[in-house]
Amino acid sequence: MADSAASFDRLGPAAPTSPVVVSVPHGGRDYPAAMLAAIRAPVLALRPLEDRHVDTLARAARGDEAMIIQRVPRAWIDLNRSEQERDPLLDDGANPKYQPAPSLKLRSGLGLVPRRVGAVEEIWRGRLRGTDVTARIINDYRPYHATVAAALRAARARFGCAVLVDLHSMPPLRGPGEAAQIVFGDRFGRSAAARFIARIEAEATATGIGHALNTPYAGGHILDAHGAPARGLHAVQIEIDRRLYLDDALDQPGAGLAATAALLRRMFAALADEALAGRSAIAAE
Repeated sequence: MADSAASFDRLGPAAPTSPVVVSVPHGGRDYPAAMLAAIRAPVLALRPLEDRHVDTLARAARGDEAMIIQRVPRAWIDLNRSEQERDPLLDDGANPKYQPAPSLKLRSGLGLVPRRVGAVEEIWRGRLRGTDVTARIINDYRPYHATVAAALRAARARFGCAVLVDLHSMPPLRGPGEAAQIVFGDRFGRSAAARFIARIEAEATATGIGHALNTPYAGGHILDAHGAPARGLHAVQIEIDRRLYLDDALDQPGAGLAATAALLRRMFAALADEALAGRSAIAAE
């Protein structure tokens, strides 16, 4: 079943058949006409904000999991930021008086609505009306998060626990010793039980792909919002090096797509197995 909302697709059966739910918040490439009229940067310059074709990878990896895939781009609204991360240098509706201390991302121009791309490129022609940003929150942001939350609740109700995979892709890591091509994030242990991370790390190790945990990506707002291990809701982030599934230009699906999708498929299956094993252990006590 594929349900379409204004700006995202929900794939999978309405009644859960897996404890795993997959979120793909940054793969969108459908740039709204209102955005094209309001930006000063060319669309090609916004590509660095995209997790390029990670949605294609996710669809290739999906089994029977519920999967929620955003279609509009991160440059329109970033689902992995808090609603409060509204940029006062861009958004007339941002009121620092009622906001928490600005995060490093927000100070860098990567708030709820990104202001910049790369080191210097300004995205928008001018300031955004607060009512327009609020409309994006109401029409795009909240429905996505509500759908993720509903899928997790349904999975937990059926299986005793649920596991969210927040799927992203990353540019190749270039720092000293940074050989990882997959980075797992669990907010330093806060968003998921360690047994779930151990299972997907084992899948990466078996494939011979270098991986890391929480460095340099530990997960963001989606894990904070939906991960609650004490309530049977676990959330992990998976960052995939784009070289694994894109072409040499890191633009279109490449020869590695099928193998990378197969690896993700095994990770989803391992997480489901671990969730069900945990339920069986509790029942046996």
